[in-house]
Amino acid sequence: MDQEILEQIKKEIAANKIVVFTKGTKEAPMCGFSARAISVFKELGRPFKTIDILPDPRIRQTLSAYSNWPTVPQVFINGKFIGGCDIVTEMHQKGELQPIVEAAFKSQA
Repeated sequence: MDQEILEQIKKEIAANKIVVFTKGTKEAPMCGFSARAISVFKELGRPFKTIDILPDPRIRQTLSAYSNWPTVPQVFINGKFIGGCDIVTEMHQKGELQPIVEAAFKSQA
């Protein structure tokens, strides 16, 4: 595992309430799963950060080792790994994601 990349990943997760590691960007997702995860968070209306894993293959390898999750996108809320596209989409449809997101933003007050 690349220590420098790992530190960057941890720093981003700690500094942002919601981080979505994606293929592509918020404005230009490069796969359907990333696009779906991004659209869920746009719907929720809270600020979130996307980090494109495509420019550096070490990011994906290190991220997957850190989260123990093989696929992208990967969602972290309030420092906690939530899951990938299917999990986030299902949680959103069941109304389970919104309270987690709202709690993350309340915790800064």
